[in-house]
Amino acid sequence: MAARYDSVNLTMTTNRMEAFSDGVIAIIITIMVLELRVPHETSLSALQPLFPVLVSYVLSFIYLGIYWSNHHHLLHAVNHVDGRILWANLHLLFWLSLVPFVTAWMGENHFARVPVAIYGVVLLAASIAYYILTRALIALHGRTSTLALAVGKDFKGQLSTAIYAVGIPLSLLKWWLGFGLYVLVALLWLVPDRRIERTLVD
Repeated sequence: MAARYDSVNLTMTTNRMEAFSDGVIAIIITIMVLELRVPHETSLSALQPLFPVLVSYVLSFIYLGIYWSNHHHLLHAVNHVDGRILWANLHLLFWLSLVPFVTAWMGENHFARVPVAIYGVVLLAASIAYYILTRALIALHGRTSTLALAVGKDFKGQLSTAIYAVGIPLSLLKWWLGFGLYVLVALLWLVPDRRIERTLVD
């Protein structure tokens, strides 16, 4: 779909950015699932060595689903974007595109400390990138905009970022400490965040 530009403000509608982001996230998930190697045996015991890989995949799939859902709501709360927003969005997609790599590295190495810590680094960077995108959209639309009112102080987002920051060094001590915190954040976001929906309805 062709982008429609505002001739005065040099802004454009969100359609193209949303479609591109959806496509990139779909490709990321596809790459991730292709990393799952089919065992050559037919017994259930053949799946046992793949358990860490499967767990890593499930967690990353949930994270990508959370980002896709929140990104969808984010763009439905705004009317237009500009060049600054496009680059902020690409920044977010860059970190999400690394999820298949760190997922495979962590799973193949059975949750070794360094891969788990690097997995957390990618999650932290993606969280920061999403925050930057949100703030850029609010700056463009104003502090009284629908998005600004819906997001508010974004306590949940800031808490998630802080948990990642704590989880990374803990992963280097005991992998399960950091991994457990990453799971905790995923569980926090599995509970639907209806701030934008409520604001749009009101």
